[in-house]
Amino acid sequence: MAMFSSEPVVKVQEVSIFQDNHTVLKDVSFNIEKGEFVFLVGRTGSGKSSLLKTLYADLPLRLGDITIAGFNMRSIKSSQVPLLRRKIGIIFQDFQLFNDRTVAENLMFVMKATGWSDNAKMRARLSEVLMRVGLGSIEKKMPHQLSGGEQQRVVIARALINEPQILIADEPTGNLDPDVAGGIMKIFQQINKSGTAVFMATHSYGLIKKFPTRILKCEDGKVLDSAREKFEIISDY
Repeated sequence: MAMFSSEPVVKVQEVSIFQDNHTVLKDVSFNIEKGEFVFLVGRTGSGKSSLLKTLYADLPLRLGDITIAGFNMRSIKSSQVPLLRRKIGIIFQDFQLFNDRTVAENLMFVMKATGWSDNAKMRARLSEVLMRVGLGSIEKKMPHQLSGGEQQRVVIARALINEPQILIADEPTGNLDPDVAGGIMKIFQQINKSGTAVFMATHSYGLIKKFPTRILKCEDGKVLDSAREKFEIISDY
């Protein structure tokens, strides 16, 4: 077996993150192992989204080193960003579906953009990822015909298309009521059990209590790690 197979899927070493010329986070170091599930918490403005954006190359990395899914974020070229995003699935709070296209067309768009060309294989993969998130028969529906929970499931299906090594989710249950959020969390857990790492930013104290796992917390320009230190998780994020 190849030696590199035990490498963490995310390796962050002595990273500082900037927005314009303002330092948001400094001296951040942590790893996320293959198949690990990690929550990211912190107050609004504490740097959670900036950290995630740096991981998927939406913010440039200017200080420190990050390797994610085998890509070095210091040296990544803009032409390589689409290749990186095939190895990681990104899930946003506000869905970002095309409202003028059916569910199938939304997923097909991503497939074509990431190099799929065989129609039969695309159809098969489309059915597979929708079944995986518990949506069998909605391919022809438009996003506005779906509930918020169903739309978020479509977004998760879209993120799974290229069998990513890690799902990065930014407040994926933020716009959903608690019952629906619980269902979405169970999908993330199933995906995680099948070997995909999950790194999820959340404001939901309820989710953190219900699904105890490792937590990273952005606070006062630092990232605290529950695997290394004890800290309080309070419910007023």
